[in-house]
Amino acid sequence: MKTNRFWSWLFLLLGVAYFVFPLIGTFEFSLKMRRGAYSFDAYRTVLTDPQFQATFGYSVTMALATIVMGVVLVVPPPFLFCTFSSLPSPPPTPPPFPSPPPFRSVIVFGYIRIYTPPSILPLTGTWWGTNLLLLFGYATLALPYMYRSVDTGLRSIDIATLTEAAQSLGAGWITIMTRVILPNVLVAVLSGAFLTFAIVIGEFTMAALLNRPAFGPYLQLIGANRAYEPAALAVIAFGITWLCMGLIQLVSRFSKLPNAGR
Repeated sequence: MKTNRFWSWLFLLLGVAYFVFPLIGTFEFSLKMRRGAYSFDAYRTVLTDPQFQATFGYSVTMALATIVMGVVLVVPPPFLFCTFSSLPSPPPTPPPFPSPPPFRSVIVFGYIRIYTPPSILPLTGTWWGTNLLLLFGYATLALPYMYRSVDTGLRSIDIATLTEAAQSLGAGWITIMTRVILPNVLVAVLSGAFLTFAIVIGEFTMAALLNRPAFGPYLQLIGANRAYEPAALAVIAFGITWLCMGLIQLVSRFSKLPNAGR
């Protein structure tokens, strides 16, 4: 047992070192913009850059819209199925698989071919139409992660019983969905939302091919023309991802507590 524990800790430390040491080196390099001294000049330059603020704000807006679309697509169908079939929880179904980067390029080229003028729906010819196509693409990428999170939450509750109890008290369908079902799977929805946020913030392929002012293309542009600022942006991007992962762990702890909505 002691030998197995030793090897387990050894491999864990090696894995941590593999990920942490390059990040430490990147962080140290980002502090060397001022010759002969450590400073946060690179971070100050990046954070005060109007293009950074515009692209980051755009990606945050698209991430929030993607989260809303994911919740609308994932939560109501199992609820309606269990309601009309009288099953306590959704049946096991094969989850969608994550989309690899080549598949993202295929999606974008399909968008361009179908929705470029003079098509019936010339979405790529307008600003809002191209944003809508990018939103659909983001939703496609994030759907597997939102699905897995919400599916786990829905299987932990008895949807049919909760629906019947709410209907016996005179609740309508919208009330049942928003005040009964959704609060019981809120932790699962938040977990999927944080994963979706991290995916959208760092996505490059779709935003670049659709020529959208997103954060991912901005990272690539700065990396091709600057020295210290890309290192600062890499640290910021890692920080955002780790923050999302930490929030997932935080909200997951609440799932172990008794749910007052049940």
